[in-house]
Amino acid sequence: MTNFDWIGLLIGVLAGGTLGALFFAGLAWGVKNALRRPHPMGVLLPSAILRIGGLLAGGWAIAAWLGIAGALGFALGFLGLRTILLARIRAGLAKEAP
Repeated sequence: MTNFDWIGLLIGVLAGGTLGALFFAGLAWGVKNALRRPHPMGVLLPSAILRIGGLLAGGWAIAAWLGIAGALGFALGFLGLRTILLARIRAGLAKEAP
């Protein structure tokens, strides 16, 4: 029987959820600011580079530190947060629809 690193999975989930929250907060900030500018690419491109780079660097660090369990947890944390956020946004949009 093989041992599985459950603590590593948990740390990965927490790290993925945290960096996912920062990723989506940065996305919201970038879109909000881009809509106010005459040239939105000046905001959107640097925002995307920083968000994607930070997320990849964090995932890489977790995978290097905790191995496959941490990487799996990181992905589950990020995708779980994304699923929750999308469900809440869609529920809010359904309430506002005529």
